[in-house]
Amino acid sequence: MRTLEEVKATLQIAKLKEEDLHPTIQCLSFGENVSSADYCLMELDDTLCKHIEAGQSLVIRGDKDERAVLCSGDKTYDLKIADTSNMLLFAPECRTPEQLGGSGDSPPQVVHAQVWGFCNSYWELRKQRPKLKKLKKLLMENPYEGPTLRGQEEKTENRCTMQDLLERIQASEEEIKSHLEIIHACQIDGYWRVLDFDYEMKLLGHVTQLVDSESWSFNKVPLQTSLDELAPLEPRQMIEHCLNCYGKRYTENDEVFYALNETKVCRGLALLLLQNAIKFNLKEFQEVWQQSVPEGMSTRLDQLKGVALVDRTSHPETISLLRVEDLPEDTQERFSHLFTLREKWTEEDITPYIQDLCGEKQSTGALLTKYARSSMQNGMKVFNSRRPVAT
Repeated sequence: MRTLEEVKATLQIAKLKEEDLHPTIQCLSFGENVSSADYCLMELDDTLCKHIEAGQSLVIRGDKDERAVLCSGDKTYDLKIADTSNMLLFAPECRTPEQLGGSGDSPPQVVHAQVWGFCNSYWELRKQRPKLKKLKKLLMENPYEGPTLRGQEEKTENRCTMQDLLERIQASEEEIKSHLEIIHACQIDGYWRVLDFDYEMKLLGHVTQLVDSESWSFNKVPLQTSLDELAPLEPRQMIEHCLNCYGKRYTENDEVFYALNETKVCRGLALLLLQNAIKFNLKEFQEVWQQSVPEGMSTRLDQLKGVALVDRTSHPETISLLRVEDLPEDTQERFSHLFTLREKWTEEDITPYIQDLCGEKQSTGALLTKYARSSMQNGMKVFNSRRPVAT
């Protein structure tokens, strides 16, 4: 290890003035058996640094056939290896000038810090959309179809706890929980289950029929009375879950009520009509759809954004099922798939199917423009995002 005299001699050779330097001189030395494979370095932004300093953890997630992502408690980041021409040293005992303190009047001193590892690359993080399509796919391997009949055994394979989902889904815990709510999943006996769609519609039918028979307002459905009335038909947990999916909970005079959401109820019944039809005559569909919803609710095509596609170029006009959740998660694959379904799109029609691809500060128009440039580079026709668009 170097002495103070040796350091001063080196400064003279380098023609550096001692007074221009910090009084505390740090000498680095390599420990025994130091290897570039011992450590990986990661570049963190201020948010993630504070996350770590607060004692929180970061988790790398992904199956063997997937590209790894890094997750905090509520965000997902893409991991990319960045090479650097400068060697990066991992020296935990080394201190910054701010940490060392002292002033120019302090006597010079030498401190020694050991290098624990080194490398010529580091992990670069970039915030990305969580990969949640796999979540519903996993849960649909064993959907909940209602309580088993006497003498029947419930399927126990392919059921997932939250820990199972955290190990297999490339998303943060908050993002997973949020998506579980979106796909109407619920926890049954400690396992997360998604309801079979026909069973979900059966539950919704029980609720709306009760509201109609009791002449309740759709904005004031009493929870306890609903549970008592429908308990002979379905489990109380499922009735309350249905109300949570299709309504908003509130309390009035210490009693819990639900305000049913017209858009959610109408959309659910539309999906029931469309699920077994390739294409539906639009005029006939609208008539049947309105007849199927509870009295007092009104159906509108804008309630179906992101779940159904209207074709006004055909004669007669048609409507078909097209759910955004069934489309590819990758941006380029999503656009390619959409343009195999339809040669030309208006911005109004395509927006519900690409909105989830936009970044926090990116508009759908900007995304369309970016895709147009990419299409030009690949020798494809370009479109104007403000008019009917086409590849």
